[in-house]
Amino acid sequence: MAFTTSVTELHPLPAPTPNPPADPENLPTVSDPFSLSSGLKTSEEIHNLTARHRTARWKRPSAEQTLGESSTTGANNGGDNNKRMQKVDVKGIHEFYQSQNQSIQQLLKPVEEHRREAKDEKGDTRIRYLIAVNGSLAANIILAVLQLYGALSSGSLSLFATMADSIFDPCSNLLLILSHRAINKVDPNRFPSGKARIENAGNIVFCFLMCAVSLILIVVSIQELATHKAEDELNKFHLPSIIAVAVAFVTKLTLFLYCWGLRNIYSQVRILWEDHRNDLLINGFGILTSVGGSKLKWWLDPVGAIILSLLILGLWSRAAYREFLLLVGVTADRSLLRLITYISMTHSPLITQIDTVRAYHSGPRIIVEVDVVMSATTALQLTHDVAEELQVKLESLPDVERAYVHVDYETSHKPEHFLKKEL
Repeated sequence: MAFTTSVTELHPLPAPTPNPPADPENLPTVSDPFSLSSGLKTSEEIHNLTARHRTARWKRPSAEQTLGESSTTGANNGGDNNKRMQKVDVKGIHEFYQSQNQSIQQLLKPVEEHRREAKDEKGDTRIRYLIAVNGSLAANIILAVLQLYGALSSGSLSLFATMADSIFDPCSNLLLILSHRAINKVDPNRFPSGKARIENAGNIVFCFLMCAVSLILIVVSIQELATHKAEDELNKFHLPSIIAVAVAFVTKLTLFLYCWGLRNIYSQVRILWEDHRNDLLINGFGILTSVGGSKLKWWLDPVGAIILSLLILGLWSRAAYREFLLLVGVTADRSLLRLITYISMTHSPLITQIDTVRAYHSGPRIIVEVDVVMSATTALQLTHDVAEELQVKLESLPDVERAYVHVDYETSHKPEHFLKKEL
């Protein structure tokens, strides 16, 4: 007699499951399940706390200190205790509570509001952003011509150092603009993860070019110091060259102040702002050493060129190192890690634990990995829906490129992704 059974008996169909519970983040009654808002301090409370600590500036010594002194000097009276009282440092109390308020408010803010604020901030400053980028490009082209004239007409090595830096500024601007366009126009079939990292690669190439030019100027300046014959002969003073560099200094100061308010909104403007800041130091010091070489001592000019070249070398090496960290995958900011952890914890009541939270850079943007724990008896459909909603929510955060959500039913296992130390 043959034994037969249906597919349904071997693999019974799951019973219909209800829709996933509503997201507690959007429910006013459970929007703060951990009562974080109770830690918020009003301005009056912060003022009172600061004032109370300001009046209680003294604290008594510890029991060990008192016991040690008693064994050597005998019993202490109240007057002796007052003499040994130490001053309490109350500096930073106001800043601490202000920072705590900002952290709590950031955690309690819905994800949609985070995204809307970032979008509105960029929308309101779009015109200023275009002026900063295009204005910096136009100004750098004009200033490169001016400083090229100043260096060639005067022969000052210090001005050659400022000229070398100014010539590469328009190249840097063009590189940033082309990188931004390449990021926006990407073929997803050829580049599934986008082209955002091309900006970091371009910045690293530019940094190495600037370092190479600085090394060449250092060699030329050392050669000038070694081969100079007339000890008392001063360099020729050339006023138009100084005026050209002074115009560059004033222009860079204007651009520096203009880009200040946009530096934390657009990564492209932040790079321009840092470049204007560096140029202020370079041009200002270059004017001083060039004039000093023609009015005080001849060797001030080549020594100033060496110092300027070392300054340029250090600044751009630091910038290259920072770009390398973003490409390699340095961890994200702690505030973002806290926000991701809180969003994952409060996403759904079905999530019982958080196993792992990672956030690291992939170029200028961030990759997020979250391991959450749910009950082993939860239906697959419900598990999938909760995890997918969390993934979409995390990817909607500003600067987050991808989010990966992994669901497990316990936390006692080994990490799923071990760190490979060998190729």
